[in-house]
Amino acid sequence: MGELWAELTSNRVIAGMLPTATAETLQMVGLSALVTLVVGLPLGLLLRSVAPDGLTPNRPVSAVLGVVVNVLRALPFIILAVALIPLTRALVGTSLGWEAAVVPLSIGTIPFFARLVETAVRDVAAGKVEAARVMGSTTATVVSQVLVREALPSIVSAFTVTVISLIGFSAMVGAIGAGGLGFLAISYGFQRFDPVVLYTSVVVIVVLVTVVQVAGDALARRLDHR
Repeated sequence: MGELWAELTSNRVIAGMLPTATAETLQMVGLSALVTLVVGLPLGLLLRSVAPDGLTPNRPVSAVLGVVVNVLRALPFIILAVALIPLTRALVGTSLGWEAAVVPLSIGTIPFFARLVETAVRDVAAGKVEAARVMGSTTATVVSQVLVREALPSIVSAFTVTVISLIGFSAMVGAIGAGGLGFLAISYGFQRFDPVVLYTSVVVIVVLVTVVQVAGDALARRLDHR
């Protein structure tokens, strides 16, 4: 164990770049997760509301939203990230760095999270929705006080899965200059044949995923009062 620690601390790349790469990954994932939550949650609720059996059925809107979401979900993330480089440059001013990575990360995960939210609220018992409507609740009240509240544990679990996916995607965008642990693993671990850097980066990514999963599961259990 002591030899391993000595090898890790003596590696200049790990000592000099691992903390920065980890911070970049946390920043790009954190900001992308926030954008995904703010946009994806309302989008998921809207998808459910305008569905043929939703609160406010609207087939044309449902069809258009469904096509857009499905197309974005169908694209392999690395291809989507490359295709969005012009948009990223227009919004951020550059296509490099963790700040630029937030654009494709957010656009790539918003449809994914929205579908998970739609599935979560669809599982809410129809009787509870009908009871609220009979009592004169508005559509907005039914959505916020019934659908979201009842589906909250499932939504938290969905968001946990989404954040974990973001961590994996953040490693992919490292291949196109986004920085973070993915860039460190590919550029300094793989391309420069330094297995210590490669496997250390992988271990840190695994630790991040584990922490997110454990925290998300704990919060979902705490919110589940069934």
